[in-house]
Amino acid sequence: QVQLMESGGGLVQPGGSLRLSCATSGFTFSMSSMRWLRQAPGKPRELIADISPTGGSTNYEDRFTISRDNVVNTVYLQMNSLKPEDTAVYYCQAILNGNTYWGQGTQVTVST
Repeated sequence: QVQLMESGGGLVQPGGSLRLSCATSGFTFSMSSMRWLRQAPGKPRELIADISPTGGSTNYEDRFTISRDNVVNTVYLQMNSLKPEDTAVYYCQAILNGNTYWGQGTQVTVST
């Protein structure tokens, strides 16, 4: 059974940092491309970072950094200098052999 479980979200003040984790199981993580996406209320889901099976990555938000650990089958998103507009539900996504798998999301709220 494929599982992706995000964690690390919460309430943080503007300028703060969070590290999200997405622990996975049930598929070959080391061969999967992984992504982080987010969806703010009333807005479409947007891609914010992706990483290839070998670690090549693209961060579409330069305050955020995606990384992965193929030993523990986990992908991370380090988020720095957070802003209120970063408030959203953050999702991880796995892509393998044309199949796409999603986690349930973790809420990040940036507010005073």
